[in-house]
Amino acid sequence: MAGYIYEFFGYQAEDNSAKALETAAQQKCPFLGTQCTKVLARDNIISGVCAVRQKSAGSPPVICCPIRIYAEEYKMLSRVSKLAFGRDLKLYAGRVAVEMAKKENGAVAVFGHGWGGELRLPQREGTGAYFVDWVLARLDKKGKLTEITAIEVQTIDTTGNYRTARQQLMEKREIVSDTVGLNWENVSKRIIPQLIFKGQVLQREDLCKTGLYFVCPQSVYDHVLNRLGGKGRLPQFPAQPASISFIAYDYVDKTMRPGEIKPLGILEKYCTTVYKVQEAFSSLNLPEGNVYRDAILKALYD
Repeated sequence: MAGYIYEFFGYQAEDNSAKALETAAQQKCPFLGTQCTKVLARDNIISGVCAVRQKSAGSPPVICCPIRIYAEEYKMLSRVSKLAFGRDLKLYAGRVAVEMAKKENGAVAVFGHGWGGELRLPQREGTGAYFVDWVLARLDKKGKLTEITAIEVQTIDTTGNYRTARQQLMEKREIVSDTVGLNWENVSKRIIPQLIFKGQVLQREDLCKTGLYFVCPQSVYDHVLNRLGGKGRLPQFPAQPASISFIAYDYVDKTMRPGEIKPLGILEKYCTTVYKVQEAFSSLNLPEGNVYRDAILKALYD
């Protein structure tokens, strides 16, 4: 496999503006406002790579850093909150939301990624965990907990490396290919079982009325749904306690000027139930019978 770096420290790789160059020189993540937290294995060099694309013609860029999903001050959380709760409410970190809900006729408490502290959940025996990336808790005008939902975020894991490509961008702002590839199989193996387990846990929550939200780039969204047999095989349902809402969250088409960060938005949504996902994941798309026999006959006698 071979590919290119598409975004570097928040800006497109071809962006040679003073802002893009300064951010890279400072090794700063523009989405967190602090130093980039992603590092390369072995030597702990700061990565700065937000998205990559494969070398083959027409290959779209794929976000590989989860922090990239949190652009525009975690706007994704507000968008999912509105989908889940059906209203526009401001988001606050953990218990701060209680007093703000009383002042603003309602608010959403956020737990996850530095917001609101860690929720103290029971430890699970065996494999797996209850933890999701984000929990949103809607509070009414009295500050009372009324409803909850959860969000799982997944970008793409990469194979190979982009060390040379990164070095050329850092030193010369020059785009070169490297051995970086996309690890689709790892995404399927890891994330789908987690969605099934966490979706079933959330179904048992009395205050969770819309199930689990799975937010990922468009390419990951397409790949996961295809792994489950595609939309034709996976029935669609309205949001409910046992549902999983797949959300493609990716780059919005926009003419970009130097020094601008490309915006993200919800491109597509698909809602089904955790049980339909489980059924589809455990089903095998088997070939016709006697494929080995036919292949041997062809190799021996054709």
